[in-house]
Amino acid sequence: MKRSLTVLGLGLAALTFAVWWGWFRFYVPPGYMAVLTSKEGKPLPPGQILAGPGQQGIREDVLGEGRHFRNPVFYDWEILPAITIPAGKVGIVVSKVGNNLPQDEFLAAQGQKGIWRQVLGPGRYRLNPYGYRVDLMDAISVPIGYVGVVTGLSGKQAPAGEFAGPGEKGVRKDVMQPGLYYVNPKELRVDVLEIGVNQVSLVGEKGGEVITKARIATQNAPMAELSQRMLDEQKEKRMDYMAQRKQERPMPAPAAAVEGAGVRQVRPPDTSAALSLDQVVEFPSRDGFEISLDMTVEFELLPEHIAWIYQSYGDLPAVVDKIIVPQILSVSRLKGSAYRAKDFIVGEGREQFQNDLKETLARTLGGKRIVIHNALIRHVNVPMQILDPIQQASIAVEQNLTNKEKQNTARKQAELNTEQGLIEQRREQVAQETEKLKAEVAADREKQVAQIGAEAQKQVAEIRKQTATVRADKVRTLGQAQAQVVNLVQGETAAGHALKAAALGDPHAYTLWELANSLNANVRVNILHAGDGTLWTDLENKALGNLGGAKVLKQ
Repeated sequence: MKRSLTVLGLGLAALTFAVWWGWFRFYVPPGYMAVLTSKEGKPLPPGQILAGPGQQGIREDVLGEGRHFRNPVFYDWEILPAITIPAGKVGIVVSKVGNNLPQDEFLAAQGQKGIWRQVLGPGRYRLNPYGYRVDLMDAISVPIGYVGVVTGLSGKQAPAGEFAGPGEKGVRKDVMQPGLYYVNPKELRVDVLEIGVNQVSLVGEKGGEVITKARIATQNAPMAELSQRMLDEQKEKRMDYMAQRKQERPMPAPAAAVEGAGVRQVRPPDTSAALSLDQVVEFPSRDGFEISLDMTVEFELLPEHIAWIYQSYGDLPAVVDKIIVPQILSVSRLKGSAYRAKDFIVGEGREQFQNDLKETLARTLGGKRIVIHNALIRHVNVPMQILDPIQQASIAVEQNLTNKEKQNTARKQAELNTEQGLIEQRREQVAQETEKLKAEVAADREKQVAQIGAEAQKQVAEIRKQTATVRADKVRTLGQAQAQVVNLVQGETAAGHALKAAALGDPHAYTLWELANSLNANVRVNILHAGDGTLWTDLENKALGNLGGAKVLKQ
C-alpha cells in the first residue's frame, strides 16, 4: 500500500513538473523584456493605466531577460524589445502614469505624469511601453572654440538682471565648456557662442556681414556630426533673427543719380551670408561732404563674460545688431564729422581717424564686456567733386616728386659713374703698387737668401778650419805622447837590463839567464854518453837502450 502511494506521489510530482516546465515556462531573450497582463484581481480605478499587485490589467513592472514561470490561466505575457539609447543620444521619458504635476510645473519627477526631468543616457532600459514613451534626442555637443550658454526653462523666474540658479528660469552664470553633455533639452536650453576673435565688416555698397572664426575640426566623427547639427541649429536661429530684423527695419530706397552730384546708388544688402547686415557707415565731413567707409572691426567675447552678454543682449547676431554696429555708426559719425573730406584722402587724417575710432570703440564697448582688437578702414568713398581735384592735385604733386626723383636719380647716376671711374683708377694704381711691392719683396728675399747662404758657407769653412787645427793638435799631441812613452819604456827597459846584468856580474851570464827564461818549461835535456867510439857512428844502427851511455846510466 505504501509502495503504491509512493509511486502515485512520484507520478503526480512528475506530471506537475512536466506541466509547470512545459506550460508555465517562457523565455525572454537578451535585449528584450516581457510585459505581463494579470487576468484576475481588482478592476483598475478610473484614470489608472497600469496595474499594481492584486489588480487586473497590464502590470507596471516588466520582466527582464532570462527564464520565467507564470500560470497562463492567470497571466498573459508579451515579449517586446527593450529601450536602447545609443551613444550621443538622450532619452526623454514621457510618463502616462503617476500623480499629476503641481501648478506652473511641466517637468515631472519619477512617480508623476508628464515629461521626466531626469533623462536616460546611453544604455538599455526596460520601461513599460504602455505607461511610458521614450523620445530620442541629440545630446548637447559644444564644439571646440565655442561655449554653451545655459538657459533654465522650468521653475520660478529668476529676478530681473540676475542669473538663474538651479531650478529657476533664466540664463545661468556657468557656461558649458567644449564637450558632450547629456542634459534634458526640455529643462535646459543650450546656445553655443563663438569665443575668440570675430569680425564685423561694413561695406559701403553692400551693407555688411558678421564673419565668425572657423570651427576647429575634430577627428571624432560622431562628435563632429553632433557638433555640426548643433551649429546648423544655431545657424537657423540666427538666420531667423536676421530675417525678422530685416522685416522690422525699413529698407533704404534705391536712388540712382549722377555721381558727380555727390549721390551714389544704394544697392540692396547681400543676403547670401547667414549674418548679413544692411547698415553702412555714412556721415558728413566737417566741410559738408558725405563720406562713406568700408570698415572691419575685430571683436572678441571672453568666456567669462559670455553668459552676461547673452543675458543682456542675446545671441551673437543680436550683440552685433544691437550693440556693436550702432556703436560703430555712432562713433564714426561723432569722430568723422571733425575731419575734412580731404583728411580721409591725403595726409595723416585717415590714420588718426582710425586710431580715434578704435580707441573710442574699445573704451565704449569695453564697458559692455566686449573686447575690441582692431578697427580697420579699408576704403573711403568721397564725392567726386572733391575727390577729382584732390586726385589731380595729388597726381601733380606726385608727378613733380617723380620728376625731382628722376633728376636726383640722374645726378646720382653721374656721381656713381664718377665714383666708378675713380674706383677703377685707384684699382689700377693699387695693382701697380702691389706688383712693385711683390718685386721688392722677392728681391729682398733673394738677397737675404744669398746672404744667409754666404754666411753659412763662411761658418762651415771656419768650422772646418777649427776642426783641422784640432785634428793637427791631436796628431801632434798623440805622436809626442807615443814617442815619450816609447822613450820612457825603452829607457826603463834598458835600465832594467843593466841592473839585471850588474846583479849577475856578467853581461854574458845575463844573456844566458834570459835564454834560459825564454825556453819552454817542458824542454828536457838528456845527455847520452855513447861509450867508446864516436857518438854519431854508434847511433846509426844502435838503439838507444843499447848505447853504452845508456847502459852506464842504467847502472
